[in-house]
Amino acid sequence: MRKIKKSLNQVFSSIKLQLEQPKILNEQALIQLIEIIRPKSPKNSQEVKKNILGLIHFLSTDTQYSMIFRNYLLKLISKYKQTNLYADSGILSLDGFWDQLGQRMMSHVLPPVSDHSELKYLISQVFYLKTDPQWLELIELSDWQTLLHLLDEHEQPSEANTYHIEESILKAINVLSYRVSGIGLFPELIYADPKLNEHESPFLAQNREIIELIEQFRRCIEHRERIGVCTPSDSAQVFVMLEQCQGVVSNIRRATKRIGVSLNLTYLLTVLEQSLERIESLIRILDEKATVRHTAIRDLLYDLVKANHNEKRVGALLSANSELLALQVTENASKTGETYVSTDKKGFFSMYRAAAGAGSIIALMSVIKILTARLSLAPLFHAISYSLNYSLGFVLIHVLHFTVATKQPAMTAAALASTVQHKKRSKTAQLAELANLIVNIIRTQFIAILGNISIAIPVAGLITYLWPMLFDEKLLTNTKAVSLLHALDPFTSLAVPHAAIAGVCLFLSGLIAGYFDNMAIYRRIGPRLKHHQGLNKLLGQARQDRFANYIERNLGAISGNFIFGFMLGSMGTIGFILGLPLDIRHIAFASANLIQGLMSINGTPDLGLILVSILGVILIGMTNLFVSFSLTIIVALRSRRVRFEQWKPLAKLVVTHFINRPSEFFWPPKGQVIAKNDVNQTQNKEH
Repeated sequence: MRKIKKSLNQVFSSIKLQLEQPKILNEQALIQLIEIIRPKSPKNSQEVKKNILGLIHFLSTDTQYSMIFRNYLLKLISKYKQTNLYADSGILSLDGFWDQLGQRMMSHVLPPVSDHSELKYLISQVFYLKTDPQWLELIELSDWQTLLHLLDEHEQPSEANTYHIEESILKAINVLSYRVSGIGLFPELIYADPKLNEHESPFLAQNREIIELIEQFRRCIEHRERIGVCTPSDSAQVFVMLEQCQGVVSNIRRATKRIGVSLNLTYLLTVLEQSLERIESLIRILDEKATVRHTAIRDLLYDLVKANHNEKRVGALLSANSELLALQVTENASKTGETYVSTDKKGFFSMYRAAAGAGSIIALMSVIKILTARLSLAPLFHAISYSLNYSLGFVLIHVLHFTVATKQPAMTAAALASTVQHKKRSKTAQLAELANLIVNIIRTQFIAILGNISIAIPVAGLITYLWPMLFDEKLLTNTKAVSLLHALDPFTSLAVPHAAIAGVCLFLSGLIAGYFDNMAIYRRIGPRLKHHQGLNKLLGQARQDRFANYIERNLGAISGNFIFGFMLGSMGTIGFILGLPLDIRHIAFASANLIQGLMSINGTPDLGLILVSILGVILIGMTNLFVSFSLTIIVALRSRRVRFEQWKPLAKLVVTHFINRPSEFFWPPKGQVIAKNDVNQTQNKEH
């Protein structure tokens, strides 16, 4: 504390000198003051508390200190232009997402020139560390109010500097209000909420109320010197209109589950929310109640400091805009994921039949790829041929209502995140529900993999066996067979990393499927197809309606499968072109290649080779599932703003379930099992 007091004495001596000689007034003293109270560790709340209390204690020891500090701050801030900072900093511009993205990427290559006349420059000089928002957020509200109350004690009605700041705030409120009313008239918002056209838009009404409030504030400020105190009219009506605007934004966000969402609509909603929040904050700064005013100043300072470090970051832009779109994508994926989870014997065997059907097609696809590899084609055409084989095969699997096992995690993870989001039940009940869902997912995934492999292996083996009888040659040469088996060896090849790449592709395919499902809803693909004159002449009205309904329901799945096929088919060629060891390994194709290689190799394969190859197939499958599931659950939880901190007890609960009833992980129970007993056992062990 003594060290802080000594440092503050030096800073305040400098401030006093600057006030006596206004020509040398600069921000260096303020920079030094922040250096004194800035903690060594930005996350150390105790150090933050200690330093802030040190500043408060110093200002309390002599009223002259707080008066000097207030005058210094007001004069320093008044040197700069302020309106742009209040109206723009921390709020996305109306340039649009792609223009903003380009500008931010360009700023890293060629940084923009700072305008030293703007208050934004002062913020960047004082709070220049990226960690400053972290420790500012840790300052308790009570300490902020105590600090600002010390400065308010010396407020004078006729302060010219105060007038300049208040006028800048009013201008910023005016700018933001007009901006909000303009955005409220955008066609995309009216499409999302048609009621904006039927009744008076709250976005226009708020502008009328705010203009009136600004005039009242200005009259009050102008007459303050004569009458000493002037209280403007109550701003409650303005807050009512702003709340209605927020209500429209919330309604549109909820409506996106029904009508879909676009990147542009997401961007506009984000700008609206930020602008409305800033208007409320600025109005509260002008409030006569000290507690309201102090809280608003604290919030605004934090937002401005945070914005100073985020406005050039590409990640901050993506984070602000991707949330709603990611939520909609994963929302569609979670609806699909619910169909990938079986809870009874009927669903269990149904999943096996669907997976078995897919296994037979996968065996044929693996044969077609072997034949395609024999063709003398340029690398690009090899990639296209492989990709079309995978893409058309996966689309056929979907059309026939079959299932590829590794496609499930990207969908079921979103379903799991959707379950985590609902917090209406107690923690015990939620953990029980999640544990049962995980058991169901594991069991369904097990039977799906079993279905794929149990049919893919014998079908691929049968084709390999019959091939020499039909065409007088082996399906695979000995060299190619050895190469296929080597690619499955987890010790001497990159089988596991390549399986991880396939897992990433599976994850992306799930997002792509959700994106196209969202697009089908938002762009009204179904209704547009139903009214397409060309299709009507070709198909007739009844078939056209069935076709339109099918595309609307399945556009995401078809697109995701098709693009997933291209990712798998072209990955090896991309690696070849770039000189990188890129390729994919997928459990279903790996199992087919296993039997093809073992049956085509010269002589009887060694037991060691068989065991190593089987181990490779198992590791490939586990890696496919783990990577795709992990990535999807992360995105799904973040898109829902959910922080689930019960992973450890949930893991213990699942392990307890496995110890008590291991068969349920591989075979459906007779009835729906509730895991509350396992919850109680787990909690008892912890105590």
